[in-house]
Amino acid sequence: MNLRRYFIRALHRLQKGPGYTYKELLVWYCDNTNTHGPKRIIKEGPKKKLIWFFLTLLFASLVFWQWGILINTYLSYNVTSSLSIGFKTMKFPAVTVCNANPFKYSEVKHLLKELDRLIEVALERILQPTPGNSSENTSLPLDLGLWHQIPLVLIDEHNKDNPIILDIFETIQTSAGNQTSAGDQTSADNQTSADDQTSVGNQTAAPPALANTTSEEKKYKLAVKLCSHQGSNNCTYRNFTSAAQAVTEWYILQSTSILSKVPLQERIRMGYQAEDMILACLYGAEPCNYKNFTQIYHPDHGNCYIFNWGMDEEALNSSNPGAEFGLKLILDISQQDYIPYLSSAAGARLMLHQQKSFPFLKDQGIYAMAGTETSIGVLVDELERMGYPYSDCTMNGSDVPVKNLYSQYNTSYSIQACLRSCFQNHMIEICGCGHYMFPLPEGVNYCNNEDNPGWAYCYSSLRSSIRHRQICIDSCKETCNDTQYKMTISMADWPSEASEDWIFHILSYERDMSTNVTLDRNGIIKLNIYFQEYNYRTISESAATTIVWLLSSLGGQFGFWMGGSVLCLIEFGEIIIDSLWITVINVISWCKGLKQKRAQARYPDTPPTVSELVEAHTNLGFQPEDTGTLPRDEALPPEPGTPPPNYDSLRVQPLDVLGPDSDTETE
Repeated sequence: MNLRRYFIRALHRLQKGPGYTYKELLVWYCDNTNTHGPKRIIKEGPKKKLIWFFLTLLFASLVFWQWGILINTYLSYNVTSSLSIGFKTMKFPAVTVCNANPFKYSEVKHLLKELDRLIEVALERILQPTPGNSSENTSLPLDLGLWHQIPLVLIDEHNKDNPIILDIFETIQTSAGNQTSAGDQTSADNQTSADDQTSVGNQTAAPPALANTTSEEKKYKLAVKLCSHQGSNNCTYRNFTSAAQAVTEWYILQSTSILSKVPLQERIRMGYQAEDMILACLYGAEPCNYKNFTQIYHPDHGNCYIFNWGMDEEALNSSNPGAEFGLKLILDISQQDYIPYLSSAAGARLMLHQQKSFPFLKDQGIYAMAGTETSIGVLVDELERMGYPYSDCTMNGSDVPVKNLYSQYNTSYSIQACLRSCFQNHMIEICGCGHYMFPLPEGVNYCNNEDNPGWAYCYSSLRSSIRHRQICIDSCKETCNDTQYKMTISMADWPSEASEDWIFHILSYERDMSTNVTLDRNGIIKLNIYFQEYNYRTISESAATTIVWLLSSLGGQFGFWMGGSVLCLIEFGEIIIDSLWITVINVISWCKGLKQKRAQARYPDTPPTVSELVEAHTNLGFQPEDTGTLPRDEALPPEPGTPPPNYDSLRVQPLDVLGPDSDTETE
């Protein structure tokens, strides 16, 4: 099939009258379009043509510029936030209560005995550095191997250009007559330092008399020394402005190593049990007890208990707002059994959160002080975010590349769970073990000083690494729907001096079946948790720009600057299609001409006929006639053609025009 003829016919069917060249097509478009401007270009005089051409080009440029801005605004997927207030019966939040102290000291004392002796002697040395004033019992040997794994050191900064490191226990041994070499002191020439760490010089000196110096002379710091492995010079020093902070941090690192080797069930046993901690419970008008709470183990706070978690049964609804219809608890935190160097704060840690979500008390929890009645009024905020492409949020965490280690609790996804899972995964990948404060995947053990001597150095470096932190932030996503509980907190002394005698007697009898008072103000906490009102706020996102807004804005700009409409755009599309057809026709013509040129290059004379090719193949001596060598006058005349038939002679004549010579029979 002749493609060129086909495309020409198709083009002729598609448009009537544009012509078959680009110029004819452009003139036809300008003469027939409904857009203002192009028609004036071809119908006005030369000067006006130039003016109208310039104006049309200018306003067309403005239209395309405005269109670019509008399309870019639409593709930015901005959102608007709207606030609505509703009124309904709401589910009472899940309430998690924990003790600020994770374990009973009487239960873990045998595990922390050597650690406590070390810190007591170290504090005695820091506060009373003179050997004669020291009351330490040197007859009892100290486990210095535990100390040297993560030691505390003094950094003397009287000479800031060349500070001096003082190892506390090496100084004690020297004063007691056990000489140590200068090589045991740590040099900072081969040490690295983090943001809160200081490198020091390779010098040793006698410790300053800390108890006898003035505030101007106290230019020393207590630091935790962390090395990649024991005896290595690749060490860092975590400095603290207060010795209390340094001691607490050091004790947490050491106790973490010790407790990480204790089985989970044993740690649960050493914590505070629900029947001992929850003395009284009342929800609305219905009594409750510790059996209505779900126990989970939290690494920071030991045994925690969750009311209305919604795991095993339906979540409870609040019948009415107000303190009389909320949750009332009386807790015993047993402050006298606190670990002295691990928990410096006393009280209960509590948090309000959604059902089936894991409580991250360290980030979102609040403290309730002992000896007080704490009233917590709750307001509810519901957040509804738009998903992709308007925001990078997730519905259930299935599209997050980080494995959620908290899924073992059958809890819902949260960004806190994702960030901690990401950190634990990096900890396992880089340090070879997991941190005690986070869940573990299968086949991995917690870090400890014996199996992983440099874990504290690795953990400190990883925690201060901005790059790894940013990786986790970029990998984790916010949840698209979230519920936040805004709390209004008020406190009062409880019980009062007038009523504490009989209240403590009753509570002691109910807990221990004893007529003696076994409770005191330092261990009792009363909580009232309730909805302030049933009004809830919904903060929802909606698209700031929609496809309807985009089309109307594009049309408005086109109509304002060019006087056009959708039909004008269709006309413009029509001329583009016609241009493509003309281009196709030209390409086909060019290809056909190129083919003919190649054929002429192969056969410079007239191409042979089929009969000549057959004869040349069968008769090797055959030579075709060379018609090109004949002179013009002697050229062969053209073969005569057969004349066309005379169709009139075949036409049937009527009877009345037939002559007498006709062969028709007459009557």
